[in-house]
Amino acid sequence: MFRLGLALLCLLAGPVSAAERLVPAGAGALKTAVVGADPGDVLILAPGRHDGPVHLDRPLSLRGQPGAVIDGGGQGSVITVTAPDVTVTGLEITGSGSSHEGIDSGIRLLKGGDRARVEGNRLLGNLVGVDIHGAADATVRGNVIVGRDGARMNTRGNGIYVWMAPGLLVEGNDISLGRDGIFVNVSDRNVFRNNVMRNLRFAIHYMYAHNSEVTGNISIGNHLGYALMYSHHLTVTDNLSLRDRDHGLMLNYVNNAEVARNLVRGGTGKCTFIYNAHRNVIHDNRFEGCGIGIHFTAGSEKNTLTGNAFVGNRTQVKHVGTRSVEWSHAGRGNFWSDHPAYDLNGDGIADATFRPNDLMDHILWSQPAAALLVGSPAVQLIRWSQASFPATLPGGVRDSHPLMSPVAIPVPDDAARLETAVPNWPQGESFDADTLAGH
Repeated sequence: MFRLGLALLCLLAGPVSAAERLVPAGAGALKTAVVGADPGDVLILAPGRHDGPVHLDRPLSLRGQPGAVIDGGGQGSVITVTAPDVTVTGLEITGSGSSHEGIDSGIRLLKGGDRARVEGNRLLGNLVGVDIHGAADATVRGNVIVGRDGARMNTRGNGIYVWMAPGLLVEGNDISLGRDGIFVNVSDRNVFRNNVMRNLRFAIHYMYAHNSEVTGNISIGNHLGYALMYSHHLTVTDNLSLRDRDHGLMLNYVNNAEVARNLVRGGTGKCTFIYNAHRNVIHDNRFEGCGIGIHFTAGSEKNTLTGNAFVGNRTQVKHVGTRSVEWSHAGRGNFWSDHPAYDLNGDGIADATFRPNDLMDHILWSQPAAALLVGSPAVQLIRWSQASFPATLPGGVRDSHPLMSPVAIPVPDDAARLETAVPNWPQGESFDADTLAGH
């Protein structure tokens, strides 16, 4: 019985040969150390340049001392992982190749690389920072990822590229330059949390990825903040989009999502774009200082909007349609900065229904040339008539219980400083729904 217990204890303790091994900087030293390592070994990389690329085909840990750099020399991916339970931490990783077909990356986690941990690294100037391609239950946390600059943005690589990586956690990374900060395609049960993304095309670009969470992220000065597409049952909460150019948040063929407590402010385009998205609950968000606060189109139906704040947008809502749509729930509507509201009983709910669009808005959207007549007496008479006789208003958005005060969403000081440094975007440039729908 004693011998059986001792045997079990040895098994639980792991491989008896596991050890920490110091790897000096120098030509070929890292590859030699990897080939000679036993499963479970920890390879501690000394300061200096270590030659890549390297392939981790057994459970190992690579741990960098301050100043340790792995340089791939411009060939393929710098580190490729095909074994489970690998850890890569504390390293500077640079010098990947430039093949989009091969997805040349700083780190590639391929099928078999389950439960990998990529933490606290600096990935600089690689085509793709970290590629998770078939590895399950991986963690990518606390890394600084700086992509490439100079070429056309659409031809650069992504900071983090995700494909078929269920159970992935991407948390606390700082991602800048390159194409998209996080690009996700066909991957379920993922969590993307507390990442900061700057100087990119899209902060998060998300397709065919269900039952996942996008929460606490910060997008600053990107062309588009959160492009969530062709996915269902998402939780999209507590994110910030600060001075993103075209859209802060886009739901394109997204169904059954909760979108809550997000702040979008200061872009030149649309705070939020809802395109053929259904049965979503959109509540307690703040959409501020955009050309359009929220644009609904392409038959988006059965969405619940309540508790949101529409503050200082040039057009609060663009919703083209003849059907009346109620934007309140359980007696609680939204806040509208252009609503001349009053609240006689002091319950926080305005006493008058608010309709953000009138007949002239619908005419202007369908016939842009009519904008020349906006200041004419005839148009002013039509708008006065609709304001005085609400029964003449067309179908569209109606908020029967508008709020008297807006939701407040704080911005961390560091993010606010980065927001103020974003230059003014040129007018007239934007992505449109047709372009994105096939992307």
